[in-house]
Amino acid sequence: MSLAKVKQIVFSDPVVVFSKTYCGYCKRVKQLLSQLQATYKLIELDEESDGDEMQTALAEWTGQRTVPNVFINAKHIGGFDAVAEKHEEGKLVPLLQEAGAIPKLSTPVVN
Repeated sequence: MSLAKVKQIVFSDPVVVFSKTYCGYCKRVKQLLSQLQATYKLIELDEESDGDEMQTALAEWTGQRTVPNVFINAKHIGGFDAVAEKHEEGKLVPLLQEAGAIPKLSTPVVN
């Protein structure tokens, strides 16, 4: 059941972060997304009654047991290192814009 629940969560929001409240790397991902003014769904696994089952389901689905576990447009991005790397490469903002999590900056019209 948990895998179905996890997939339902991932497919119902453009950006999903599976996290734990006490995890330092999770805090850093949440700070980065907040700095970028991205909207995202946050699931704190240590506050969910079935959080352990959800984490096991995530590990089976993605091969990643650790948190944070980040999805953009239902695509598994990875943990903090992967998200930070995408940001440093200039790839994170376009992904978030494509997902509708941050507004695209309007380009000025040249006459």
